[in-house]
Amino acid sequence: MGDSSWGTLAIAVVTGGTAVLASWVTSRGSTRAARIQAETTARAQRAERLRESRRAAYLDLIEQTHRMGELFWEISAALQLPDSAARTASLDALVDREVAEYVRIRRCARVVELEGPPSVAAAALSLQRATRPFYVAVRAELAGDTDGRAAFDASYRPFWATLERFVVAARTAHQSE
Repeated sequence: MGDSSWGTLAIAVVTGGTAVLASWVTSRGSTRAARIQAETTARAQRAERLRESRRAAYLDLIEQTHRMGELFWEISAALQLPDSAARTASLDALVDREVAEYVRIRRCARVVELEGPPSVAAAALSLQRATRPFYVAVRAELAGDTDGRAAFDASYRPFWATLERFVVAARTAHQSE
């Protein structure tokens, strides 16, 4: 009976050890799987936050661009008025608004530049720069240049085309994310 109890004990120890080892291996595997799943979830959440942040930045820039466009139409209407002190005062006030709106569009473009990707950032900065011909033209008109009004009106087509290129770049980037 002595040999049998030692054998039984040895089998019990080996079986218990195997069970402990199997439990440890399973536990490590479960821990690793949980860590991988948590990392995957965190990456997906970060990607979704970035996607939404970019989308908001793109929409802000588009909205600000349309506000600038509306202001340009107001300036264009004022440019059509006959020369007078009232016209000059009105244009001066509109130029002040144009500068204030430019600050906003510049901020929006910089946010897009920060959010990326590079192709959309470049399109945003081009859009920001497309506002300059309007400013130069109205300043020229105020300085007495008779071609200022024509230069102002000629700036619309490139401005809206630049906005369209930005929208295409933003859409392409957004759909590829």
